[in-house]
Amino acid sequence: MITHPSRHCAVELQALPSRIGQVRRIVSAQLRYWHMDSLIDRASLGVTELLSNVHRHARPDKTCTVEIELLLDRLKVSVRDHDPRLPVLADAGPLATCGRGLAMVAALSESWGAAPDGESGKTVWFTLSTPSATAAPAGDRQPRITADEPADHRFAEIALVEHTTEDRHSERAPARSAVPG
Repeated sequence: MITHPSRHCAVELQALPSRIGQVRRIVSAQLRYWHMDSLIDRASLGVTELLSNVHRHARPDKTCTVEIELLLDRLKVSVRDHDPRLPVLADAGPLATCGRGLAMVAALSESWGAAPDGESGKTVWFTLSTPSATAAPAGDRQPRITADEPADHRFAEIALVEHTTEDRHSERAPARSAVPG
């Protein structure tokens, strides 16, 4: 995915309890800088859970990289570590004292996942819709292909059009690539 350099932040650290709080503060400050204050609580909770999993489960070491990317319509938070074992979403019983972290990440996010990172690690990530992406109710958005691109452009662009009952004239929202990913 393409991001603008000012829309990306990465921190490498040891996933120790004292460092997890520092990363939460970094994520919060970066989201305030991007004027995404409404995402701070969910992003902080999600990154805390992912870093706690690295602290608790990762082998051979606790070194990891946290990345946050502000994409066109969502925030992506990812944690890459050196343990190739993928996490498993467990069904924690009512008396269990752990095992609910990934379920919480799944509940607070738009999407989440884990992917191998070569033979020596993995990346676990989640996304949150940005406030501008959730501004209009889903029923008021209709996809439309725009013809603003030059004829030799390789991909069509899709824009979301918002309609109101007072004004049936469409206004274009930011264009999205028709190519997935």
